[in-house]
Amino acid sequence: MVAASGMRVRIHRGAREIGGNCVELESGGKRLVLDVGRPLDAGFDDEVRLPEIEGLDGREGATLKGVVLSHPHQDHYGLVGQVEPSVPIYVGQEAASILDAAAFFSPAGVTLRPAGFLSDRRSIEIGPFTVTPYLVDHSAFDSYALVVAAGGRRLFYSGDFRAHGRKASLVTKLCEQPPKAIDVLILEGTHVRPDGREVPGLDESGLELAMAEEFRCTTGLVAVFSSTQNIDRLVTIYRACKHAGRTLVIDLYAASVAAATATKSIPQIGFPRLRVYVPNRQRMLVKDSAEFERVNAIRSSRVFLEEIRAGASEFVMLMQGSTLPEVARAGCLGDASAIWSLWPGYLDQPSGKRVLRTLEEHGVPLRCMHASGHARIADLRALADALAPARVVPIHSAAPERFTDLFARVERHPDGEWWEV
Repeated sequence: MVAASGMRVRIHRGAREIGGNCVELESGGKRLVLDVGRPLDAGFDDEVRLPEIEGLDGREGATLKGVVLSHPHQDHYGLVGQVEPSVPIYVGQEAASILDAAAFFSPAGVTLRPAGFLSDRRSIEIGPFTVTPYLVDHSAFDSYALVVAAGGRRLFYSGDFRAHGRKASLVTKLCEQPPKAIDVLILEGTHVRPDGREVPGLDESGLELAMAEEFRCTTGLVAVFSSTQNIDRLVTIYRACKHAGRTLVIDLYAASVAAATATKSIPQIGFPRLRVYVPNRQRMLVKDSAEFERVNAIRSSRVFLEEIRAGASEFVMLMQGSTLPEVARAGCLGDASAIWSLWPGYLDQPSGKRVLRTLEEHGVPLRCMHASGHARIADLRALADALAPARVVPIHSAAPERFTDLFARVERHPDGEWWEV
């Protein structure tokens, strides 16, 4: 049934889980999709189908005007590769570049051909929908909250955000200069937990100082495990290295992603005290593809394990867990320490357990040092207060029932149900 005016919403994924966001909007018979995420609980090899949204697969899709991706995290874009190529995609320009750079190294990457790019507070028209992006602080580079206006109604979709990262000022600005007349706020609630407990955590500045102290106190190499696409964390680790007088070693994947940001303030080739190691798997990718220019581009900064072993006290390695065994075999872990700068729950997964076993075999202590990519409850409330929406609808939360304890005018809707804005 098509609404004659106004705007309707249907959440396909996210009403009762963290991640896998997908929101469908309808106005005047035309439709728009916000995010097509892959659920966080899906295994690497699990087949996940697209949500049942007419037109995503290219069939009978004349009323679908496009898909808007809020940011480059898999639980928000991870199924976009299954969307019919004729469907217009809208995403931040740097986000698209990062995903394209990642595609060479990981199935998590994807090459998009966007119909348009999101830019801070610059509205774009997509059919009957006016979409205004608001750049926000998040652990993914080039992340946006979205205001969507259609049929005389206005919806604010928070995407994922935080207010304790390196771009916290963006959220402060949003709260000080909020969009007006918001009818519905669809609000993420990663830290709204069933037990009501909020786990305290560091901000990026505090994390920088804590890492610098660990770097100073370690006699040998420091291995840091973090997401390659977490640009804020790359900056944090690099700054901590500068405090401690160490050199940061990143891999070819991280160097490619940093370059894709096209941002001169992001640590990359040419920065002092920054070197690049090319792990075995990445060397094979380059060899098999014959894309040797990728290695040639980092030649001036390249470092090998023999140099790292000889001067271990001078280096910090930002690495993926798959790189750890070859670093261990090269004898680089004497008097080393390790930092897990990811969600601690990943240590319970097979890849995390392999890291733990290798570190234990070589007597390397592991410390968890992390700053969450998601807003604390106080910051969620600050945004809701600033926007003063007529209604608040939870998404991206394991405890949506707790929203009524935290926010005014809460309204919950199960996945798959159409409702009016």
